[in-house]
Amino acid sequence: MIIFSDELLQDLTTRTQRHIEQVGQWKELPLSTLIKRPSPEAWNVLECLEHLNMFGEFYLAEIERSLKKAENDFNPKFHSGILGNYFANSMLPKTKTKKIKTFKDKNPINQSLDTKVLDRFIRQQEKMLALLDKAKTKNLNKIRTSISITKWIKLKLGDTFRIVIYHNERHIEQAKKAIHSN
Repeated sequence: MIIFSDELLQDLTTRTQRHIEQVGQWKELPLSTLIKRPSPEAWNVLECLEHLNMFGEFYLAEIERSLKKAENDFNPKFHSGILGNYFANSMLPKTKTKKIKTFKDKNPINQSLDTKVLDRFIRQQEKMLALLDKAKTKNLNKIRTSISITKWIKLKLGDTFRIVIYHNERHIEQAKKAIHSN
């Protein structure tokens, strides 16, 4: 995939703003709705968002670290890497979204969660918006970030942004289904 860097960053910014808005609306819902499970093994709204918070801790720090080290070396075009493009596209929600088993340390099922999870998610997304803004003067092709499953694989920053934000979108859709279940 080849796209203008500013178009990619604008798309990701818009998606992140929508995520903040959606989760902000959920703050008005009763706790009973937020902890309702569509089925015994499925995540509720708070578990979906806590899962994203767990990944957000790693990726926000990794992206920030990478941006701090990078020079202002803007490239107008972003060329997605093969692996990064595959991971990003696999995260996007589809009509028949394929289940992906999560790592045990990123599985929040049956944790005692409250609405602070929503606030934490919104704070993380506000940080993501700031990082997307900082990236406007950077080369999304040159900057590399580690991924959460191994430090040995590094992806282009543009792909890392796509993976994290598309992953957020995937689980926000899952949370919407949990709200509308039963």
